[in-house]
Amino acid sequence: MSTNETKKKTGILKKILRAVAVIVGAFITAYGLESILIPNNVSDGGVTGLSIVGSQLVGLPLGLLIAVLNIPFIFLGYKQIGKSFAIYSVIGIASLAVSTSLMHHIPTIIQGDTLLVTVVGGIIIGTGMGLALRNGGALDGIDMLAVLLARKLPFGTSDLILFLNLFVFIIVSTVFGLQGAFMSGIAYFIASKVIHIVEEGLSGSKTFKIITTNPELMVETIRDRLGRTATYNLVEGGYSNEKFKEITCIINRLEDSKMKEIIYEVDKNAFVAVYDVAEVKGGNMKKHDIH
Repeated sequence: MSTNETKKKTGILKKILRAVAVIVGAFITAYGLESILIPNNVSDGGVTGLSIVGSQLVGLPLGLLIAVLNIPFIFLGYKQIGKSFAIYSVIGIASLAVSTSLMHHIPTIIQGDTLLVTVVGGIIIGTGMGLALRNGGALDGIDMLAVLLARKLPFGTSDLILFLNLFVFIIVSTVFGLQGAFMSGIAYFIASKVIHIVEEGLSGSKTFKIITTNPELMVETIRDRLGRTATYNLVEGGYSNEKFKEITCIINRLEDSKMKEIIYEVDKNAFVAVYDVAEVKGGNMKKHDIH
């Protein structure tokens, strides 16, 4: 088998696995909706929340409304983000629509306890949505609308997502009451945090940018003590015009305290800036034990 054929088969397999992950995410989300949130008069945010309200008001199947209301947002996703994202989103939204119909009569696992309903429900739907997003698809179209509006209006995408969901929860309050709307907002907030964790992973990574008077010793110590490599950038002070070697090093969150300890030992006056990193790939540095 040629190298090109092997690469092609590997690429197809990866796409299939991503699609399966999006479908699994949709089923997890549907389980959270049908077994916890909806039976307790709690909604989700976004298009799914509007679909839940519509289902309660007019009696149409939730899955049908999820599929129909997301159609324009899928088109937006295709235009704004790309064909691949739109395809995986179609798979995810279709799976969510089907799975909510299949799970409509499953037993409710939590009843009446508002704290457990919001926390457990938020965790479950956040896990499902995060799994779908991590694999290139979306289960709700409101984020796509926020991306489009952010290009037309003087507001950030996150601000617009918050505003649009506030509008959704106002509508939710007309069906589930103020308590249901507040619980829906709390569940949505928890779900958003879980989505972030699932997308980035539990450990995550951090980038350290360090300016020190002894960059060579700093890099050598980081390599010896953490097993992490680093790079140099030549920078110049805006006031003093003094030239420095700025060190850039990426570590995981578990190594954060050890990294700060090393920096303080080598140069307690070093300038340090720390950034969160969503994802790290590539590189050939083998990790050693921390000591």
